[in-house]
Amino acid sequence: MDERHRYLRIALIVVGIAFLLIYPLMKIWSSGWLWQPGQYEYEQMMIGIYATLGVFLLWASRKPEAHLSLIWFTVWSSAVHGLIMAVHALIDTEERGHLLGDVPALILVAIVLGFLAPREVVPSA
Repeated sequence: MDERHRYLRIALIVVGIAFLLIYPLMKIWSSGWLWQPGQYEYEQMMIGIYATLGVFLLWASRKPEAHLSLIWFTVWSSAVHGLIMAVHALIDTEERGHLLGDVPALILVAIVLGFLAPREVVPSA
């Protein structure tokens, strides 16, 4: 296993666990992880989506080359979600805390996984 593959596996584990921790982050640091006004339904949807993605990223960490579409979905959806949130945080001064919380976290996820993930399908042996 080469270094890049090893780092990708580690990154998938770290991101998967981080996505599973969205709920505690929303409660502990709401100004950086929870948009206002707080809505219980919104929180449930975000937790459900990210917890599910987190579980699948942990699963993908065992054999990343078999889960490239999931990894690239995570890269692009994180980048798009982070950029949209950045625009809204800049527009709404009460949401500026997100520029130090979930916005850079999602952009970092996109950059790290995008750098480490293979760009082409690796044939199975």
